[in-house]
Amino acid sequence: MKVILKLILLLVMLSLGGCMSHTPESASATGGPDATSAVVRYQTTDVDRAVRFYTEQLGFALDLQAGTEFAAVSRGDLRLLLSGPGSSGARPMPDGRAQVAGGWNRVVLYVDDLAAIIERLREAGTSFRNDIERGMGGAQIQIEDPDGNPVELHEASAS
Repeated sequence: MKVILKLILLLVMLSLGGCMSHTPESASATGGPDATSAVVRYQTTDVDRAVRFYTEQLGFALDLQAGTEFAAVSRGDLRLLLSGPGSSGARPMPDGRAQVAGGWNRVVLYVDDLAAIIERLREAGTSFRNDIERGMGGAQIQIEDPDGNPVELHEASAS
């Protein structure tokens, strides 16, 4: 019953969007986002698989899961919404365009030991889009979640 109530509360909060309070108390009282929150939505073909990837491979926490249609995971200040087939966030656009996984916009996760994380992800069979790129700001590499959504892992340069 608590899961259902949390789901209803989250759906109401997401649907109200800009109508929500701008006070920090609204987020802490409900445990969900408020009008000052920024979240990212990724389309996924398998919510359970996506949850396992983000929690087991990238250190996200599972905040909410609504069956096979939707989940919300978080890491630090980032809240990632995972929309599966049948979820309201995956419905086609009015002109018929389908919302699909993939693309080049991506979440950037800052890490302390890029080499160790790359080794662990390769052993787990994670797909990599490129090799390590190095620049003034540090080193980064792009990986894909199981649905082809990009994630950039970035290790900042030592000061």
